[in-house]
Amino acid sequence: MKPEYDFSKGERGKFFRPNAELRLPIYLTPDVQTYLAERAAEKGIPLGDMVNTLLKQEIQMIESVK
Repeated sequence: MKPEYDFSKGERGKFFRPNAELRLPIYLTPDVQTYLAERAAEKGIPLGDMVNTLLKQEIQMIESVK
């Protein structure tokens, strides 16, 4: 990296998008990731779909107890 950068010609907010959808990175422990990846492969679905399905089921259970 340079010791100093010139931002005098920079444009504030040039890349800002008010409706941009951010995706949060979720980090699984290796054992959990391996387990879920194997179950997803058995079902022939992507790992992300498997995780979302399980989380939605968990949310439904939590909400039903309220």
